[in-house]
Amino acid sequence: MNRKINKILACVDFSEYSTMVLSYAAELASAPDMQIVVLNVINQRDISGIKMAAGYFPSVGPVMLGVEDHVDNWKKDRMIQLKQLAKEHFFEDKSKMQLMVDTGIPYDCILKTADAEDVDVIVIANKGRGNLSRVLFGSTAEKVFRHAKVPVVCVRDPEKFKQGRKP
Repeated sequence: MNRKINKILACVDFSEYSTMVLSYAAELASAPDMQIVVLNVINQRDISGIKMAAGYFPSVGPVMLGVEDHVDNWKKDRMIQLKQLAKEHFFEDKSKMQLMVDTGIPYDCILKTADAEDVDVIVIANKGRGNLSRVLFGSTAEKVFRHAKVPVVCVRDPEKFKQGRKP
């Protein structure tokens, strides 16, 4: 099968791996007409934590923001961070980039965005956590690998994963 890559989904979480993910996506999108959808997800777990705290402390402080206001502020802040990341590290490629911030369960948002944006490849970091943490908490990258309809490129830190050396 000779399938042309037109659109790439780059999953960014603002960790140390984010620049590597965007570097790989930019390299894959070397043709001028290719697009990169850069996605950051605000984890539903964090939103639920704010809802719980708001339930315990509904009127703390002179101006208590509602949960929706907090989420809107997070979205604005993260969009600013995405723009800054693209401008500082990927200035030549930023015109190819469509920046998105979503809320929900990260792997679910990634898969839904991949379908909605009709991407051809997903680029995501594998942070190299041990097997026990995957069993207990689940791995976003692992769930994306198992359920994605398109190929998934795993980005790893080459220093951390040298051959013959355990992470």
